[in-house]
Amino acid sequence: MSNLINFTIDGQKVQAEKDTTIFQAAKKININIPHLCQHEALSIYGACRICMVEIEGRPRLEPSCAVVVEEGMKVTTNNQRIRKARKMIVELLLANHPEDCFTCDRSQICELRKLAYDLGIKELRFEKARKYDYKEDTSSPSVIRDPNKCILCGRCIRVCKEIQSVGAIDFVNRGGRTQVLTFFNQGLDNIECTNCGQCILACPTGALREKTVVDEVWEAIADPKKVVIMQTAPAVRAAIGEEFGLPAGSLVTGKMAAALRRLGFDKIFDTQFTADLTIVEEANELLERVTNKGTLPLITSCSPGWIKYIEHFFPKCLGHVSSCKSPQQMFGAIAKTYYAEKIKVKPEDMYVVSIMPCTAKKFEAARPEMNDSGVQDVDAVLTTREAARMIKEAGIDFVNLPDEDFDKPLGISTGAAVIFGATGGVMEAALRTAYEVVTGKTLEKVEFEQVRGMESIKKASVVLNGLEVKVAVAHGLSNAKFLLEEIAQGKSPYHFIEVMACPGGCLGGGGQPMPTNLEVRKARAASIYQEDEGKTIRKSHENPAIKTLYEEFLKKPLGEKSHHLLHTHYKERGIPKK
Repeated sequence: MSNLINFTIDGQKVQAEKDTTIFQAAKKININIPHLCQHEALSIYGACRICMVEIEGRPRLEPSCAVVVEEGMKVTTNNQRIRKARKMIVELLLANHPEDCFTCDRSQICELRKLAYDLGIKELRFEKARKYDYKEDTSSPSVIRDPNKCILCGRCIRVCKEIQSVGAIDFVNRGGRTQVLTFFNQGLDNIECTNCGQCILACPTGALREKTVVDEVWEAIADPKKVVIMQTAPAVRAAIGEEFGLPAGSLVTGKMAAALRRLGFDKIFDTQFTADLTIVEEANELLERVTNKGTLPLITSCSPGWIKYIEHFFPKCLGHVSSCKSPQQMFGAIAKTYYAEKIKVKPEDMYVVSIMPCTAKKFEAARPEMNDSGVQDVDAVLTTREAARMIKEAGIDFVNLPDEDFDKPLGISTGAAVIFGATGGVMEAALRTAYEVVTGKTLEKVEFEQVRGMESIKKASVVLNGLEVKVAVAHGLSNAKFLLEEIAQGKSPYHFIEVMACPGGCLGGGGQPMPTNLEVRKARAASIYQEDEGKTIRKSHENPAIKTLYEEFLKKPLGEKSHHLLHTHYKERGIPKK
């Protein structure tokens, strides 16, 4: 029996599988129905009604995102009645929306503003309807929430519940007083919010945005007493070009280094240097736990949103988390000790800035545990979007810049480090090193395709000196939750687990250019693996600058100095009672 449904859209005969919505079917034949609450990665909500269509035989217009196709159905997506209804809905939204488009962070990519333009709205016919002035929630070090710009589409709520399994925000009140709030309006910093920023990517307006530090970074650059150094995360180089009109996933490593140098940073380094360092430490930590029957599985600790999640929801599993700091924090500690000694600068006179694809990195840099250099190890964290704003503000023609290299020694990295940006990358990099450290043999084929791709949970095994090591990779906190429940129940079959808070890994982080969807994440991942393939050295332990770091300063992996500067601990946070 066929699962195909025959129906008509705008006079075109169409076939679609059973349970396909009108919205989905229309998109497949290149009809883009206007919408706001609909999101391809989230459940059907049907709140905004902008996607309404006319169905023959039905008196009312129906939301195309919530109606499933039926045999013989005749659908119209565009006529005078539909256009008038859509226009009215958007006009009413605008009557309840602030008029600060010129200064709004989202002015160039606001879905509401674009929709108003596309629907031909040229005047505001209705008086402002908002009766309340809501206070911004600025409590979080990562995310600012502005209820005045919220259009109640529910996308942020759904991404927080469905993709991240957190549920930090929800609708409260009714009618004209409805808002999206935290529990008892305590503020994002006082609840179980992980600072991942996926709500920012989902928001169609400026109701959610990152807490910016652009002005502080400009001030540091202008301060003659400060040595200001930059580190850039792997995922940034595969995404920042999108902010300048380049196709999704354009690899712009050299242009990025050149642009940052022109902004006035004293040194342009690479977080990939300490990604290699992380692998050396973490691979040795894994081998020590396996050899000495330590707590297994070992779970990676590079994603600060993931760390905050486990601190809130699975604190009894914290013993499984690697004590290694993230590459960002390792870099800050090494820069303000090893490198500061080399250039004869006091740690307090060095200002370390990082560009990250992640809003949670702002939270991580401010954690009280992250000051092993004697001062705050990382002073400021810019998202990819913030870094692009600085480049635009400086009038730099990014697209036409010549390629330049990172500075040495903290700009030297391997192919294993760049793949940190993609889900499965940390695991693959660790396996490349663990295999050679344990077996003493050269790994001829360094690619571990089993842990690549966008599958929710990836599983693999590798034999190390006769021992089968089982590994798993999860991206998105709802997938991590499944693996943690196995651990909590004592049923986990794995030795090593990689978790990234964001879908796709860091390349899908909350600080990345918009839109960030599945196709964009795939394009960015392809660029990251392309850079890995182009590297002369593709294994972290073979990085010559890392070898020198151990010889001159750290002495050995998991040694006393490594333990002090590169490792940390985490804490139970609990969940507010609701």
